[in-house]
Amino acid sequence: MIRYRRFLIISMVIFLIGCAKIGTYSIYIRYQSPKKFINLQEKIGLRVAIAPLNDERPDTLYIGKYTPPQGVSSYFKSEPFPLEKAIIDSLSKVLSQNGIKTIPISYWDRRPESLKTIDSDSVLMMDVKRFWTEGKRSLFRTEFKTSIHLIIHLGVKKEGKVFSRNIFVEKEESFWRFDPEKIEESYGKLLSEIFDSFFSNPY
Repeated sequence: MIRYRRFLIISMVIFLIGCAKIGTYSIYIRYQSPKKFINLQEKIGLRVAIAPLNDERPDTLYIGKYTPPQGVSSYFKSEPFPLEKAIIDSLSKVLSQNGIKTIPISYWDRRPESLKTIDSDSVLMMDVKRFWTEGKRSLFRTEFKTSIHLIIHLGVKKEGKVFSRNIFVEKEESFWRFDPEKIEESYGKLLSEIFDSFFSNPY
């Protein structure tokens, strides 16, 4: 009987620890890379225009949710917000570290013919198909699945071509308790996986 009560108390403590407060959490979205992409300037030039993201997600307000055992979900928002700003700011910083200047533009039609009208060496644009993390709490663990689906379009003026790459990455993780910082780490790792590979070999 004593052992049963002790087990029950421990189970309740774990349950309560795992139940995060209900609400909205800000998740810092950042792509950071210590790498130097040696051939990047040669490939895409010293000036890259960045067009607005085409966000095709059904819910552009949130980037995920967590459902505790009591069933009332909490949601995640990107910081900076909206998600477009978080991604473009991160890309601009990494490109700047590699000696490449980024220039915001308001529109690009993705046609090779239009590259000659843009005052840059290349143009970068992305379609965001999915950017989501889903977490659920069991008695002893919290399970999260995070996935990102992007289509990256790169127009290179000297090549006279537009190169597109369809990228989907996913990560499943299990934590002892709910921790928003773990979600930030997951997104950071997935973004590094995507963009480190892309900048290493953009076309």
